[in-house]
Amino acid sequence: MASNHSRYTDFLKDRQFIRWQLLPDEQLDTYWHDFMANHPEHVEDIQKAIRFLKSEGLNKSRLTMPEREALLGSIQATIQQDNKAKQRKLFRLLSVASVAVAIIAIAISLLIPSPKEVAAPGKELIVGELLNNEDIQLITSQETVSFQNDIEVTLDGGDIAEITEKNNEVSQVSIAPDKPNSLIIPYGKRSSLTLSDGTKLWLNSGTVLEFPAQFRGDKREIHLLSGEIYVEVVPDRDKPFHVQTGDFNVKVYGTQFNISSYANFPRSVVLVEGRVSLQPIGKQETFLSPNEQAVYSDNGTFTTRKVNVNQFISWKNGYLEFNKTPMTEVLHQVGRYYNLSFNFDNDVNLQKRTCTGKIYLSENLDNVMTTIALLSSTKYEKQGNNIFITN
Repeated sequence: MASNHSRYTDFLKDRQFIRWQLLPDEQLDTYWHDFMANHPEHVEDIQKAIRFLKSEGLNKSRLTMPEREALLGSIQATIQQDNKAKQRKLFRLLSVASVAVAIIAIAISLLIPSPKEVAAPGKELIVGELLNNEDIQLITSQETVSFQNDIEVTLDGGDIAEITEKNNEVSQVSIAPDKPNSLIIPYGKRSSLTLSDGTKLWLNSGTVLEFPAQFRGDKREIHLLSGEIYVEVVPDRDKPFHVQTGDFNVKVYGTQFNISSYANFPRSVVLVEGRVSLQPIGKQETFLSPNEQAVYSDNGTFTTRKVNVNQFISWKNGYLEFNKTPMTEVLHQVGRYYNLSFNFDNDVNLQKRTCTGKIYLSENLDNVMTTIALLSSTKYEKQGNNIFITN
């Protein structure tokens, strides 16, 4: 029998393997023992996959037969849907470990950002309403263009913005060289933008960015009104690059960094390489070195620390990366990306769990929630923007 498996995570996507672990029978036992006999190179990966499933309690006695069948059905439905839509893989590189900490009975409430008015070309926009729109919107002084899927926007330095959609269809939008434009990325989507100087930005879910078609004067400046961006700046010693947020200014000359400025979440800057200065309104500058994060406080100061930058920039590649991260923080980040509120009963022991690995940001929320349910041995129910989690 031929094998399409190259590592242990491939078995975690194999419906027959999962059925063998959840609902074993004589036929499945025979199949997998023959498989291991014919593919001894996979025995270690199979054992690792089995340990993973057992560590998550999938084979423990607390799962009744109907619960196992329901879980298996959910896994199969998700994989089938992924295959049909060619969406991102569900289980790749996911692992969870228990940690010995006291259980603190708390409820997570990830609040939806309250609407606030921000300036945009020729009109007042309501951030909350825009970000709840399902479509990405490019707003110019002349028109508003909507897109259902993630896009790549490229400015040519003139009066044209080239739009490349997910299906590689290319279109053009006219923009005024001397007026600002806005790009609105709703919850659950991402896009990229290449500015007229070649600087490239990745825009995360829930982002509102204001930018010019051309940079004039002695500096290059964009405005992050809400959300998160990753920036690769083209060096220009004569024209420094600035990112303005509502609380502080980031000044760079040529570097790679990440800015997070969501409402109701800590605002921060993570420097990947180069050098940046951060200056709150009316305060002194704070300088960052590579692999450092600066978190903004409401009193106008920054707290800096060394970090693993990959955990803060992985979203631009379509996944969230974690390293022994509490499951409550995992839900915190997932909720922010999809604009959700999580609620769970006091007896759900998420505080004892940590996550190490990657959760892919599927366009299908059920893919992500099925993963979280597997990791935490829980069930979930979605009611609007609220997710209720129970044992």
